[in-house]
Amino acid sequence: MYFVDEGIEKCGFYECKKCSYRFLSEITEKKTACPLCEQDIDYEIGPGESLEDLLETAELLEVIEGAEAVERMDVLLSAAYVEDETWI
Repeated sequence: MYFVDEGIEKCGFYECKKCSYRFLSEITEKKTACPLCEQDIDYEIGPGESLEDLLETAELLEVIEGAEAVERMDVLLSAAYVEDETWI
């Protein structure tokens, strides 16, 4: 599978508020790091900023439960990004 390992029963469906990238993760917290933005993080923190604000840019949209539902969502997302080669 493209985003998560095969056989995963529960995952989070996230959208990055910074770059709008949507992805699945085995993490189901309210916020997590975006895999695309994480590559280009500027660790210089200004006044009023925290490292957490820089790292955790993706917000949980939905928790996907059940192996079949997770696999179906993974296939749908990966197909969407494969057709739009800017995300590859």
